[in-house]
Amino acid sequence: MIEKIRLYGDEVLRQKAKPISDIQKVQSKIDNLLETLEANDEFALAAPQIGYSLRMFAIRTIWKEEKDDIETMLFINPEMLEFEGMQNEPEGCLSIPEIYEKVKRAKKIKFKAQNRFGKKKEYIAEDLFARAVQHENDHLDGILFIDKLPTLKRKFLQGKLNKIVSTTKNGVNVG
Repeated sequence: MIEKIRLYGDEVLRQKAKPISDIQKVQSKIDNLLETLEANDEFALAAPQIGYSLRMFAIRTIWKEEKDDIETMLFINPEMLEFEGMQNEPEGCLSIPEIYEKVKRAKKIKFKAQNRFGKKKEYIAEDLFARAVQHENDHLDGILFIDKLPTLKRKFLQGKLNKIVSTTKNGVNVG
């Protein structure tokens, strides 16, 4: 089932998501996350963005050269292990539409997560993949990319953020 994207102002986006202890019990929510990501033709999506306070997110491998090789990767209960280097690139977010700003992130990371069958695996991510993992993992801790911006930049964006909140009911776009 395709879920509605929760927008800035929705409380679920500010909650620390709960670890998933029984992956089998959330298989329908996993399917909904993947279907919603695909339906929005987006790059990445975290469970809180569709109203589920659960520690999981999905990322499409759009950086692959062959379009036929693009896959959607699911990460459950991710744990960040190592951070290296720095990148400062533009980011956007489905939950904060039409706002794009440069955010400082680690250039290379090491993390581990489970797949939809509970198998644990370690990953090394660089560049765009590393940035996406960090962005989506922040969602699981109730952190939005705008929280990482300098105070003056956030104040400058406050009018746009207020407009997003005003066009929603319970954090879901009503427009």
